[in-house]
This record gives sequence, C-alpha cells and structure tokens, in this order.
Amino acid sequence: FVTGIFHLKVPESSHVGSAIGRIRAVDPDFGKNAEIEYNIVPGDGGNLFDITTDENTQEGVIKLKKPLDFETKKAYTFKVEASNLHLDHRFHSVGPFKDTATVKINVLDMDEPPVFSKPVYTMEVYEDTPVGTIIGAVTAQDLDAGSSSVRYFIDWKNDVDSYFTIDATEGTIATNELLDRESTAQYNFSIIASKVSNPLLTSKVNVIINVLDVNEFPPEISVPYETSVCENAKPGQVIQTVTAADKDLSPAGQRFSFRLSAEASNKPNFTVHDYRNNTAGIETRRNGYSRRQQELYFLPVVIEDSSYPVQSSTNTMTIRVCRCDPDGTILSCNVEAIFLPVGLSTGALIAILLCIVILLVIVVLYVALRRQKKKNTLMTSKEDIRDNVIHYDDEGGGEEDTQAFDIGALRNPKVIEDNKIRRDIKPDTLCFPRQRPPVEDNTDIKDFINQRLQENDVDPTAPPYDSLATYAYEGNGSVAESLSSIDSLTTEADQDYDYLSDWGPRFKILADMFGEEES
Repeated sequence: FVTGIFHLKVPESSHVGSAIGRIRAVDPDFGKNAEIEYNIVPGDGGNLFDITTDENTQEGVIKLKKPLDFETKKAYTFKVEASNLHLDHRFHSVGPFKDTATVKINVLDMDEPPVFSKPVYTMEVYEDTPVGTIIGAVTAQDLDAGSSSVRYFIDWKNDVDSYFTIDATEGTIATNELLDRESTAQYNFSIIASKVSNPLLTSKVNVIINVLDVNEFPPEISVPYETSVCENAKPGQVIQTVTAADKDLSPAGQRFSFRLSAEASNKPNFTVHDYRNNTAGIETRRNGYSRRQQELYFLPVVIEDSSYPVQSSTNTMTIRVCRCDPDGTILSCNVEAIFLPVGLSTGALIAILLCIVILLVIVVLYVALRRQKKKNTLMTSKEDIRDNVIHYDDEGGGEEDTQAFDIGALRNPKVIEDNKIRRDIKPDTLCFPRQRPPVEDNTDIKDFINQRLQENDVDPTAPPYDSLATYAYEGNGSVAESLSSIDSLTTEADQDYDYLSDWGPRFKILADMFGEEES
C-alpha cells in the first residue's frame, strides 16, 4: 500500500451495493504477477462492507452491504489485506507477498424522512361502531440530529379510505362511517408521514383494520324446511337431520343449539334431538301415522347461537305423511293417493283419466257437429227467398216399373182437384184452395194449362216468386241412356232400332214392335 491508512466519508443515505470508496496497493511486477487480490480482515466492518478488485486499475473498490445510520453509528474502522493473486512457488522463501492497510469510514449525517415504529400496523374495530371512535394510532419519528415534527395523512387511493380519518399531529385513526362486517370484513390502506421541516421527505406504512362481528342476526334452519314421514314409522325414528345457518360471519367455535318450542313440547308427534355438533335430528314419537286423519304436521324448532348477545329464532318445519313400502321407501305423498285403492298405481290412474277425457272430447265434437248440421240446414232453406229450386233425380225403372208416376194424371184434370195445399212453400196461415170450375173431358191439355196459368196469376195465395221445377232426362247415366223424346231425332224414320234387341229381355217386346214398323 502507498499509505497505511485510508479515510473515507460516506453519506448515511448511500444505497446498499453502491461503491463508497477506493484504495490501491502498488506492485512493481508486470503482467500476471501484478494482479492483486483485496480482502477485508474480519473485524469492525466485516458485516457492513465488502471489497472487490478493479481488473483495469488493480484498485480495491469498497462497497456497502447494509444501510448506514448516522444516528446509530457515526464511524467504522477495519483493515484491508492486499496479496498477489498468482504466486510463484520458487519465491516462497523470499517473504510474504501481501500487505495490510487500515480503512476509516466516517458516516455523514443526512436529512432523512421520518421512520415509523412498526413496519405494519394491525387494528380491530367492532362493526356499527359510532362515527368518530378512535381505533388506534401510528407513530413516526425524525431520527436526524435536528429532530423535526412529523405530520400524518392517509394515502387516498379509493373510496375505502374514506371510512377512516387520521389526526395529522397525533397519528390517531378514527372511524368516519358506520362499518358492516357482512359487507367488508377487512380494510387495508396506507398512511404517509412527512417532516415539517422538509415535507418532501416522506415515508409510508400499511395499516390493516379488521372489522369484528356483532351478533345481529339469529340463526336459521338450512334448507329444506319440508320433510316427510312414513305412515308405518316407528317411535324414535330419525326422519330428517337439520343444520343451522347464520347471516353473521360466525367466529371460530360458534355453537348452535336446537330444541322444540314450548307449545310443541307437549304434543306426542315429533321431537328434536340436539347432537351438540351444530346439527339435530327430527325424531318420531308415535307408532305410525295416518294420512286420512292428518296429512301435514307443523313442527316449530328453536335455534340459538353462542355469540354475544345471544340470538335465537323459531323455524317451522312442514312434515308430510307419505305411503311407504316396508323398507321405508316412499311410494306416494300426493293427496289424491289417499282415496285410491291400494292396488291402483299412478300410471293406471293417469290412463283412466286420459280415457275419460277422450270420451268427453268425442261427445262434445259429436254434439257440436249435430248443431252445426242443423244450423246449416236452416240457413240453406232461408238463404234465397226468391227462388225455390226443386230437383228431381229419380231414374225410371222402364216398362216393368208400375210404381212410377202415372202420366194419365195429366190427361185427367179431375185428379188435380184432389190437391188441397201447396207444397212448394210454407204458408203463413192455413188457406183452403178456392173452388175452380170443372173441366170438361174433351178439354185439350194446352187449354187446360193456360186456364191453370191464368188462375195462378190472380191467386193471392200463390207464391210471389217463380217456382222452377227441373226434370232430368230419364235414364241419364244408364246403359239404355235417355228414353225421352226431347233428345230424339227429328223423325222416326231416322231412327235405327236394331240396338234394342241387344238390351236384353226387358226390351224384347219393344224391339219386336219397332222392328215390325220398320219392316
């Protein structure tokens, strides 16, 4: 070393890992033999400082391993040893190839920010605590030689911070709004402390506030509120296990107790067995139940918690009586099943009801169609009051039909006198036809028709509209076709009657007659 003592001044605000000074040892060798290795001799500064070799200048670079604090210690003294990195064994006997020097470091006082007494502050407060209640305090100090006062304020980042306030001088934290544990169980925010003498120097600390639960809500039965019991149940049989739920955030070790209400304790139907593990069993007290006598039972169960203040509630359970098999499997709980035979299943009942519904639908449709048909008939008869068209579609039976219309009635007008009432209209009142003069036997048909036409023109009882009668061609659609003379040829000489012999025995006589005339 050039000198045996090195003096260094280091600010207390120096960062860990930064170089705070350099020292140098001189080696007259060159090249590889001139490389030097520096080491701090264990002692005063061994834990706070470190030293490395600068390969370019072969200087020892002193670095900071831990933060310095002027208020804690103002100076440090330690020794540094310098030695050749590469030794030639041939020259070991010449003497030691190393040297030591003393390093004295003076810590310079710097203006530093305040320091909190704790790295994290944790506080507790009960929910619904009145606004303005102090729940804790933070403390920060200026450790510099010229101590300065400290001011506190909350680091506002979100709306959560508005639930609390802090005294700027004392550092006390108080509630600013009512707290609800069921809404927010914990608050986490930061508080900043600054020096009055230099407000730019600040420090920050986290504050955690846990909201303690106040027993506000009574416990309730967890679902389900309805259960069932078999008709063949035995006394002491557990039909349902119930648990409790509490809207409060229950603390560890919370206990719930179960019991029957006072009014239900004397009834011999059911009881509640508290298992003392926050569950209870609903047990039967009778030997069998009957749905015909009572289908539903209502059981009031009282649940109580162990928090302060104690909260309790009465919960009513509905118990339905059901039909079960000998193994306890429920077969039916429907009210309708009470009145059904034992051997009739639900599927059979549904089939019967379906058949009844189908029959009712058929009957309704039949009645509706009948009414519609009747209505249509009446409407058809009244649709047109001007014309009354009568259709005659009867086909004649030929010469052997002796029941057909007798055309002799047209040649005998006296037959017409037998008609008493008109049948083509419905008369408003019963009117008798007026007497007509008798018709002579030798009266021509043309005169007869004209006479009747004139009588009907002046007859007040005659219909005020035309009565049209349509006569279809006789035999239309038959093998013989029409026999009417309306559709015949102009003269009989143009007719060929040979085809009559092909029509069978019924037309044999006719074929012979016309065949003789042609011959």
